[in-house]
Amino acid sequence: MADCVSKVELSVSCANLLDKDVGSKSDPLCVLLESTGGDKWAELGRTERLKNNSSPSFSQRLRLDFHFEKVQNLKLGVYDIDNSSSDLGDDDYLGGVEITLGQIVSSKTVTRPLQLKKGKPAGKGTITITAEEIKDNRAIELEWEAKNLDKKDTFGKSDPFLEFFRQGDDGKWQLVHRTEVVKNNLNPTWKKFTIPLQTLCYSDLERPLKVDCSDYDSDGSHDLIGSFTTKVSDMQKTAHGSPVQFDCIHPEKQKKKKSYKNSGVVSVKSCKLITQYTFLDYVMGGCQINFTVGIDFTGSNGDPRSPNSLHYMSADGLNQYLSALWSVGHVVQDYDTDKLFPAFGFGAKLPPDYQAAHHEFALNFNPTNPYCQGIQGIVEAYRMVLPQIRLSGPTNFSPIINHVASIAAGAAQANAAAQYFVLLILTDGEITDFDQTRDAIVRASRLPMSIIIVGVGPADFKAMELLDGDDGVLRSTTGESVARDIVQFVPYRQFADAPQAALAQSVLAEVPNQLVSYFKTRGLDPPKSQAAAKS
Repeated sequence: MADCVSKVELSVSCANLLDKDVGSKSDPLCVLLESTGGDKWAELGRTERLKNNSSPSFSQRLRLDFHFEKVQNLKLGVYDIDNSSSDLGDDDYLGGVEITLGQIVSSKTVTRPLQLKKGKPAGKGTITITAEEIKDNRAIELEWEAKNLDKKDTFGKSDPFLEFFRQGDDGKWQLVHRTEVVKNNLNPTWKKFTIPLQTLCYSDLERPLKVDCSDYDSDGSHDLIGSFTTKVSDMQKTAHGSPVQFDCIHPEKQKKKKSYKNSGVVSVKSCKLITQYTFLDYVMGGCQINFTVGIDFTGSNGDPRSPNSLHYMSADGLNQYLSALWSVGHVVQDYDTDKLFPAFGFGAKLPPDYQAAHHEFALNFNPTNPYCQGIQGIVEAYRMVLPQIRLSGPTNFSPIINHVASIAAGAAQANAAAQYFVLLILTDGEITDFDQTRDAIVRASRLPMSIIIVGVGPADFKAMELLDGDDGVLRSTTGESVARDIVQFVPYRQFADAPQAALAQSVLAEVPNQLVSYFKTRGLDPPKSQAAAKS
């Protein structure tokens, strides 16, 4: 936690890419990967895809943390994307480069030849990477509209989009944002967007900006409708009620026609400066992350004494449950100062009477004080109770989710970004109370909490994937949708042979954004945001 982490933003452009498409140029996209050790790589981000472009300048910046104290090996790969799947395995590789973040940061701008593999150049293709440290946590929220744009298409109206350029210190224009295309509309309103102030104008409200309004063509030959220049301080006047509008000027038309007025009027509908806090702002500002563990002791895991059981202890005292717990807990415990973790089991019958199954029992058999000291304490409690309990059923998730949610609800009353709760559920995935669990998650999505589910064993985890609403929005039994996505599901088997850190990186990847999005919707700044800003 004491790492000195600063945020770095990379912008990428390429030249002379190979053309893999018959009859047209490639449709490139750039992916940023970081080495996780050995020959394994984790994706950190990707740019947008540009159609029919062999020398693309990508507007989507790639952000990553710069850790001064470790070598961060990066790989940038350029792909020709010809389908809608996010999997790059079925796309043509146009070349890549391996480089460390330190090399980019120390040079600020690096141009390298693209290689198809080591020693094999990708034609004359090159990639240029520029790094910039993100120091300003302000962003600007903008909404734009236009009226009476020129019609550029023979059939139908124009398909307009805007591109924003900032003026570099060398006087050249650098692309910083591209809006979506509004189809067939000469009076478009574009979607509201938020862009870091540093990206838009180097945090300089007087720096010149150029805006191009163009008509989108699928073959990549977009037609300019018109341009204008402005600066953030001008745009801000809309907040004081003055209309801020610009004549969209096409230079060729202006030269040819004396009576030419404009090719349409583009105006700022709204402009607002906002502070964007990061996960580190909250954690360093004093927000506590409280970690709770729930372990599945239901019959479907198999008798712990049998080598086929998921709870069977190997000679080295480990099994998939413990490996997953170590991996994730190891990372989370750094953010929790008292290192006391409540740990619960569910789905087992307990001594002395082994009557009904318990759906939320303290792993240390101490219901008034279910806390274990560190991850080691949870492991010891697990090893102690395993021989004493009888695996049973059904598999109910909702009691433990509701238990953590009730504590999170208490913390939410404080109206401060002081506490956030992460519940780790380790399970073989056979869930009985799916509907009650859906309802519990929808309620919890309005509270300061995230749920991580690690699926242990070979089961088909369809139900778990439904709870992780990545493919669609999770709804309660009454049709109410989650306020935000708080569930992250990962099958352990995908990481069985990976380095221990890989599972943790995958399951914890979404937690920082989930924490920030919760406090942001509540309008809560980091507890010591002033102090954090100075440090």
